[in-house]
Amino acid sequence: MAMAAAEIEAMIRAALPDADVTITDLAGDGDHYAAHVVSPSFQGLSRVAQHKAVYAALGGRMGGVLHALQLTTAAA
Repeated sequence: MAMAAAEIEAMIRAALPDADVTITDLAGDGDHYAAHVVSPSFQGLSRVAQHKAVYAALGGRMGGVLHALQLTTAAA
């Protein structure tokens, strides 16, 4: 079962309400996405910590219903 881009975006926005989130379906199969997340809450966090925050927002779906996510993050 694949995830819709809108569902991924909603989950990230729920956890990081101040974030600017852009989701792109890379393969058209609902399994391979790119996410660009810019948030003021990332200020002072390492890139690894930023990515962990996004993965946490996805509630363990990585590797399951969400097969691949190319993630780019930045502090606003």
